[in-house]
Amino acid sequence: MKKIRAAITAVEGYFPDYILTNEELSTMVDTSDEWIMTRIGVKERRILKEEGKGSSDLGEIVVKNILKNKSINPSDIELIICCTVTPDMLFPATANIIADKCGIKNGFGFDVNAGCSGFLNGLTTAAKYIESGFVKNAIVVGAEKMSAIVDYQDRATCPIFGDGAGAVLVEATEDELGYMDGILCADGIGRQHLHQKAGGSIKPPTHQTIDNREHYIYQEGQAVFKWAVTKMAESTENILKRNKLTADDIAYLLPHQANLRIITATGDRLGLDPNKVLINIEKYGNTTSATIPLLMWENQDKFKKGDNLILTAFGAGFTWGAIWLKWAI
Repeated sequence: MKKIRAAITAVEGYFPDYILTNEELSTMVDTSDEWIMTRIGVKERRILKEEGKGSSDLGEIVVKNILKNKSINPSDIELIICCTVTPDMLFPATANIIADKCGIKNGFGFDVNAGCSGFLNGLTTAAKYIESGFVKNAIVVGAEKMSAIVDYQDRATCPIFGDGAGAVLVEATEDELGYMDGILCADGIGRQHLHQKAGGSIKPPTHQTIDNREHYIYQEGQAVFKWAVTKMAESTENILKRNKLTADDIAYLLPHQANLRIITATGDRLGLDPNKVLINIEKYGNTTSATIPLLMWENQDKFKKGDNLILTAFGAGFTWGAIWLKWAI
């Protein structure tokens, strides 16, 4: 009996229309285009401006596009996973809100919060459900309204993040394609360097936490940078080594879009041709769990069936990892 694998058979992405440029941002906080481009590499980012809209509204668009373009009845979807650090609300799961908005009634769903590594964790989870035979298909969504937790008075963090959503359809196959291997890691010591101070059960919302601006992203950039470069490259090196792959075997690296310097340093450490390292951070910033599926969506025309793709990310937690895919479309 052939091994069942999980293959990506469709990918979709969506960005809100509103573009927040560095020039506009410099009127809100003490910064400049030169400062942001030198340190982060972001020129502009998309922002979901409409009142009453959240991550599920972004996720709804990409999931509906997958269903429409693949001519799939929503009732045939068996699992939906939403990777997000900006859920619509603490509960219920944003995955289930997206499912309701898209008419997915016969499956089950849940959220994954692994920081910027969320999509790696969500895709791996879906792959394991499929490989086990528990489901035959799944949709994995990365949906983030990062603007909801960005402090636009903090010049160190507000230039980094943007809003957006990406999603993939994952289906069972007996071909030697799809999810081939993955490495996922976490070290909770990283929580001191990257977190949201208030809003959870340790420090519930109060007038004081709001006045102290504790419901926004807190990040110690230097510590995060050092960990990210080391761990993204390390996990990628490990997955190549254990599968007897070299840099020459890789068609493209799809790295999490956190910081241009992190992306460049990771590619350099791996000895990859810069043309193999996909980048779109300049246009969209860091959309957290959505960066990798959005990068995949924008560049899918470059991929050929059977191409070896490596996905790698680093995020709050700390969390990090890498996935080896063989492109199946």
